[in-house]
Amino acid sequence: MTIAPDHAQQGASHLYRAMRDFVESTDGTLPGKFEITREGIVLDMMSPVRPHELTALRLRKRLEKVMPEEIVAHTGEPDVEVVPEGIMRRPDIMVIAEADMEGEGSFDPRTLVAAVEIVSRSNPDNDWVGKVRDYPLIGIPVYAIFDPRTGTGAVLTDIHSTPDGPRYATRKDFVYGEDVTIGDWTISTEDLPRYSDEAEGGGRS
Repeated sequence: MTIAPDHAQQGASHLYRAMRDFVESTDGTLPGKFEITREGIVLDMMSPVRPHELTALRLRKRLEKVMPEEIVAHTGEPDVEVVPEGIMRRPDIMVIAEADMEGEGSFDPRTLVAAVEIVSRSNPDNDWVGKVRDYPLIGIPVYAIFDPRTGTGAVLTDIHSTPDGPRYATRKDFVYGEDVTIGDWTISTEDLPRYSDEAEGGGRS
């Protein structure tokens, strides 16, 4: 095991804080969605607004219809953050107990029941690679991915230790039209929109 010296850890902390300050300064002033990983700042510039947002809306409504009242499918701010790991992410949907939303600052990702992402056309690897790596590392127990490019998705669960760090042990793939189980709840994926071949517009991804 390699342990970084104190000055190296402090340097990493200062770098993360500088990136965090930059991301905060851009909120509402630049297009796209900024997130932070160990590799640096990630930006999704472009996404078809309507299919992405309609998918998020329909998934949120379907989840909240079957979940108990105290659990919500939250689609807004704030982000989830683990400063020691240098990770700040902004899931499209956060399944979380309403009580765990109280307080100030970022959400503790370990309080999430699940994170749901709708894959953007501009940077699909952010959802299929980067977040598959980061979400188990910061303790999100269930990660569901919906991909409007292909009409497919996957639910990843069962965090376990590997030589490369925590990873999901179980992956269940699905195609649009099938029922999918996220946590303890099963919802339909019927009528979820797909990205068309038309030019994209700018927007949240």
